[in-house]
Amino acid sequence: MRKYIYLLAFIFFSNTLWASFIYLPMSHDNQKNHLKAYGIVYYALQNGLKAKWLLNYDGGAFLIENNADVVNECKIRGVSYEEISSARSQIILEEISSPSKNQEAVTLEKAPKIAVYSPKDKMPWDDAVTMVLTYAEIPFDVVYDEEVLGDKLLLYEWLHLHHEDFTGQYGRFYGAFRTAPWYIRQKKDAEALAKKLGYSKVSEAKRDVARKIRDYVVGGGFMFAMCSATDSFDIALAADGVDICETMFDGDPSEPNYQSKLDFNKTFAFNNFQLIRNPTTYEFSSIDMTRKRRIRQESDYFVLKEFSAKWDQVPTMLCQNHTQVVKAFMGQTTSFDRNNVKSTVMVLGENKTNSEARYIHGTKGKGMFTYYGGHDPEDYRHRVGDPKTELDLHPTSPGYRLILNNVLFPAAKKKKQKT
Repeated sequence: MRKYIYLLAFIFFSNTLWASFIYLPMSHDNQKNHLKAYGIVYYALQNGLKAKWLLNYDGGAFLIENNADVVNECKIRGVSYEEISSARSQIILEEISSPSKNQEAVTLEKAPKIAVYSPKDKMPWDDAVTMVLTYAEIPFDVVYDEEVLGDKLLLYEWLHLHHEDFTGQYGRFYGAFRTAPWYIRQKKDAEALAKKLGYSKVSEAKRDVARKIRDYVVGGGFMFAMCSATDSFDIALAADGVDICETMFDGDPSEPNYQSKLDFNKTFAFNNFQLIRNPTTYEFSSIDMTRKRRIRQESDYFVLKEFSAKWDQVPTMLCQNHTQVVKAFMGQTTSFDRNNVKSTVMVLGENKTNSEARYIHGTKGKGMFTYYGGHDPEDYRHRVGDPKTELDLHPTSPGYRLILNNVLFPAAKKKKQKT
């Protein structure tokens, strides 16, 4: 009888300790490859497994239903993990649920289908989102004007806007690069594509592309943009029906008093901005802080804001990191002047001493958008022609983590925000 009791106890104890979950820590000390960890979570969701995002717990850790293939992928990709029992996972979840803890466990339901809006040929610069998606082994499709105008965005839950100019001014590179072979080729290719699509001007084609992307977000899509895609997209929306391009861009002069004709009610994030009239200036408008900054590189950081994990889950997810202080980086659009950010837009990361927003988020219709200033989180002053960043050298990059937060958060089952 005693042996039978011992056997039952052993079976019960063994089942309790049996690894039922895979735990991915995300703190500074416990995770050796933060970026690839997101790829593991995406892989698990893609294969129908259940997962939870533990907000503000161990750097924003993940809990995944145990699976031999996921364990094997962790080993192959070099991601720190631990197999834990149901009992231990329950203890973690109970700790997180405490009202005294600014933490929450969010269920991740389905891997979002991802599109990157980008020219199909190689550009003379690199795109941080494309690089980190590739590094994290998260699949994505490349779409451009033909697909957008053909309503192919309806196939995707998440869209990233590549370093892009939606105003039809070719990135405002005219002043410095108008004789460069790559600039001449890019302009020629853009004009040929616009003509193929039935437009006489590139600016008109980009206007309609911006409208389609706007409709995608309003209909419930998630949009993420960096660098010049942020302000040029909003400028294109504000200038809908207004010619702001000079002769070297579209073959005829801009229309008189175009500044007064901008409609800021049409924009996502910015208002009351002033456009830069000089076509040789490498800048679109007053939105960008690049030329207004007086910060030395060694002291250039921004701070992530803290939100209520239990009530404001979306901004909390977007700010998950192993540090609240993030190394800044520049771009054509480095950061956003707080005076031009709409009051309805949430500032997630900022440099208060310079009155600039670095990382912002908002809603439009049924969808959401996030704008992230700068070009490459691990290349402070990226220039045309510079070599691409090797992410194997930066597997714990806090700046790149913010991008991957945006990739993953559409998978979450969200509660209504309190604020």
